[in-house]
Amino acid sequence: MLDEFPATRSARRATRRQAASSCIDQRDSRTHPDRPRSRPALRPQGAQGGEQLGIKVTTDGASAEVCHALGIPLEWAQRCEDAAHVGYDGSRDALATRLDRLFHEGRFANFAEKIRQLGSYGGGNDFGECEEVRLADNDRARRISEVFGLRDRCAGFLSHCGLRGFGYALASGQFRALQQKFAAWDIPLPGDDRELVYAPLGTPEANAYLDDLALGANFATVNHLLINALVLEAFEEVIPSVKGSLVYFISHNIARKELLPDGHGGFSGEGWVHRKGATRAFPAGHPSLKETPFAETGHPILLPGNPCAGSVIMVAEAGAEKSAYSVNHGAGRCMGRKAADRALDQKTVDEEFVAQDILTNCRQYPKDEAPAAYKDFDAVLDSVKTAGLACEVARLQARFVIKDADSSLRGAA
Repeated sequence: MLDEFPATRSARRATRRQAASSCIDQRDSRTHPDRPRSRPALRPQGAQGGEQLGIKVTTDGASAEVCHALGIPLEWAQRCEDAAHVGYDGSRDALATRLDRLFHEGRFANFAEKIRQLGSYGGGNDFGECEEVRLADNDRARRISEVFGLRDRCAGFLSHCGLRGFGYALASGQFRALQQKFAAWDIPLPGDDRELVYAPLGTPEANAYLDDLALGANFATVNHLLINALVLEAFEEVIPSVKGSLVYFISHNIARKELLPDGHGGFSGEGWVHRKGATRAFPAGHPSLKETPFAETGHPILLPGNPCAGSVIMVAEAGAEKSAYSVNHGAGRCMGRKAADRALDQKTVDEEFVAQDILTNCRQYPKDEAPAAYKDFDAVLDSVKTAGLACEVARLQARFVIKDADSSLRGAA
């Protein structure tokens, strides 16, 4: 938070602690037969008020009301790729209606428990890393870094997480619903894979999918912002004079309606772009960046590698139109989780972190998340740059890594 008075910091800190500890308790009724299909007013204190906050988070995303209730700096919403996601018809009311239906169907009997996970990491490849920022040594990178808010040799925090249990419940419900439709319609599964089900655009099934996707995306956006606000608070408590600001929040594994490139430097109209294992990459001058801080540079692209090889912040080139303005969102795995767990030696994995002076919150770093389980990061970056999709603005070198307490803290101090 830049140029804040101590009293403002203290107020936000108190708000975050109160909201994080009592945000959600329990639903006043599990069935809600008389619930109106509209978004209720926010009441952030107490059990019922906490539930209302959870509903607002999932239907409104990082709105001013939600950010204020959770102690997230309001200006951070302006540094999000999308601070809020809307329903299939472009409205937030569609999300309120969809969430209400999910409640009526009994899909979220434990809604309070799911929303309590705001501000936390999940398992798998979720992580938080404190980084040393190293700007690329060229004039363009230095100019862009000023817009992004990056400073050479300063500390940064890179966070990767998702929808937690709330998203898992949404996805599981979608798989079941669409698999049942495929069976009823007597349609063969693509590749005989039960997870490759789909729904034609414009059908009730597709509308429900898009609504669920937006509900989950809103949760994930607020989850990220709250984690970063809590991390900044921790830095402030240890180093009272420290100041921090959000560089950018960017999503992956999500579908959005966007302008589609026509292959000739222009656009052919709107369409849905579903990025799996990829993230958005809009270059300078893209119409969607108009009136944002990144209109003349392109927005930041956050591309994690692994703790030992580092990560990068990139910016899109004009050539990104060749990939529907998309780049990969990470290095990608070269070993499956089970294969990595069998093949890698625990002592070797842990010693690599010691050798590179990288602290972790694990006495034994998860072998299935070890750097050796991922592709050569420099080779991945070379492919992105050679293809003319994006260029490097800064490298991030991990200094400490946080993994989820549910699994990777086994045996931790």
